[in-house]
Parts: sequence; C-alpha cells; structure tokens
Amino acid sequence: MDLAGLTLLIGTRKGAFFLRADDTRSTFALEGPTFLGHVIHHVVADPRDRRTMLMAARTGHLGPTVFRSTDLGRTWKEARRPPAFDPPKDGRKCNTVEQVFCVVPGLAEERDTWYAGTSPEGLFRSEDAGDTWQPVAGWNDHPMWIKWTGDGAQANPGGSPVHGVLLDPRNPDHIYIATSSGGFFESTDGGDDWAPLNNGLVAPIPSEITEYGYDPHCVVMHPLAPDLLYQQNHCGIYRMHRTEGRWVRVGDNMPREVGDIGFPIVVDPRDTKSAWVFPMDGTDVWPRTSPGASPAVYRTRDGGESWKRLDRGLPNPAWYTVYRQCMTVDGADPLGIYFGTTTGEVWGSRNAGEDWQCVAARLPQIFSVEAAHLTG
Repeated sequence: MDLAGLTLLIGTRKGAFFLRADDTRSTFALEGPTFLGHVIHHVVADPRDRRTMLMAARTGHLGPTVFRSTDLGRTWKEARRPPAFDPPKDGRKCNTVEQVFCVVPGLAEERDTWYAGTSPEGLFRSEDAGDTWQPVAGWNDHPMWIKWTGDGAQANPGGSPVHGVLLDPRNPDHIYIATSSGGFFESTDGGDDWAPLNNGLVAPIPSEITEYGYDPHCVVMHPLAPDLLYQQNHCGIYRMHRTEGRWVRVGDNMPREVGDIGFPIVVDPRDTKSAWVFPMDGTDVWPRTSPGASPAVYRTRDGGESWKRLDRGLPNPAWYTVYRQCMTVDGADPLGIYFGTTTGEVWGSRNAGEDWQCVAARLPQIFSVEAAHLTG
C-alpha cells in the first residue's frame, strides 16, 4: 500500500489530533488540537473517498454528537440530526444518548452509509454521509433489548456502549455489533432482527444465562476471510470461524504471568493467522495498567496457538494501558502498527511490532487511534 497521505487520527479526552507521516514513517508531524476541551471518542476517515472524516464527540454545550468534515479535517460541521433514540417502548426507561462512542463507514457500494454506536447501547445509521442519523429500530426496540443490556444500565466506566459494528463485505444485510454488557450479536436481515453470538465465551459474572451477558472489549473481522473473527474479551482472547459458530479461547496460550485480559486487538490484513494484542493487568481490582508496569505487545503468527512478546523500544516501568479503539494498522508492507496510551503517548512500529518508537507524547488521555490514507 502507498504510504502517501498516511495520517493517524487521534481522539482524546481534550480534543482531536492528527499525526501526518513522512514517506518513510520515521517522523510524524502533529496537528491540532481540534475541538480543544471536548471529549472525542472516535475519529474515522472514509476509505471510499479518502477525504471525508466523521468524529464522535461529547461536547460541553451540545452534548453527544457527530461532526463531519469533507475537506480532510480543515473544517467541521455538526450533524443536522445527531443520533437520538425514538420514544421508548415496552417499559424501557432509557431513552437518552449519553455518548456517541464509535462511527463506522458502510460498505464500498453503500456510498454515503455510516453506522454509529452509542451509550446506552444504541445503534444508528446515516445514509447521507453522517449528516442525519436514524435509529436502527430492529436493535434499539428489540423485545430483548432490556434483558440484553440491563435496560441501558451504565455498568462500565464511561458507560456501556455499542462499541463495534462489523459489516460483511459479501452481504450488506449481514451485520455484527459488539456491546459492553450484552456481548456480541448478529443480524442477517439488515438490522431488523438480532441474535446473540456468544457460544464458548467465559462470562465476566457467572450466570445461568449463557446466551448473553458478556463483554467483548474488541472484535475484528479479517478482511481476507470475513467469516474469521478475533475477539479481545473481558475474560480472554478468542477466535471464531462463523461456520463453526463457537468462540475458541486462544488466550490460554499467553504467558500465565501476563494473562489474556486487555482491550485492543488488530490483525494483519494479508495474513489470517497474524494478530496483535496489548495485555493489561487483569487482577481482581482491574488497575488498568500494563502487567507489572512492563508494557508490551504480543503477536501470534499461528492463529493464537502461540504468542511472542514485542517490547523493544517501549519504556519500563510505565503505568499505562491501551483502550479498545486505540490500536491500528496501516496496511503497508512491512506492516505499521500504532497504539495510543492512557498517559497520552502514541507509539508506532514500522516492522510489525519488532521495534517501537514514540511518535507523539504529552497528549491528553487517548480514546482512539485510526490509521487513514488521505488524498488531496
């Protein structure tokens, strides 16, 4: 992949920042902040035109909203209709969007379609490039929504969102979503109906209910094999082939002293068996730091059967972790991998994680990092 236009889009607690790479990825020029003081959960560039960007934000005066830029981030406009729930049905108490957590572009043939996940666990769709948003009623008003989500109870720090939307490139009606309290769900009819897809997972709170009540921190679909899914869960690292319909815990192969608890997971777009995770301390009090204050990325080349520690260049000790939307790859060869930390640093590797360098420091707490290839 051509490295021209490679830009890291950074969402933080105090605004958005942009890191523009040179042609060798050895240096990055920092731009920003944009919307200083606002919480920016997610910034994403549209791969279909490589110019449009959407930003999921929580502002001090507008509340949760979406901003849109059509000129590579030079100017921004708020969505005319941000995500908002319809009046509640079936005794549901929760009807206010607290935060827009993620924004996801539609398929290549769905030119102006975007999805947004919110907290409480709502799903929304835009068909005009993010200017207006409509609730996906099949999820938001599903008869099981109250049970699946606990009626939108904000059980997790920062809320319980729909934090992942995965689209099958072979079928626009096949959609997955990941939620913080219900687990992983699948629709095969464009979002009109949903079913849990959590077989094989360990529940964070043991229960007689096995269909839902899970916390998939991050789920990714492999671009070469859409039926292959990887998950970094509240209780481990898992892999699934959709035709088998059951998650397999490949995190059991991680070193015992490190464990397999963490937030992000990314895959190599050219290799179905290669993935990277950033573990965190998963002991009883969940301190949300690297195990032993010794940060490292772990890589598998065999689908999770074995893992290799990659920490050359990373600081030690360092008391940080990496959130679910804060790790990304650039698609180049050799693969570039980047992550942002809770202490405001962005680290990058130009050789698939073998060596690391700090490409930005002293930013606000980082909530998302996305690699984009921009034009113009």
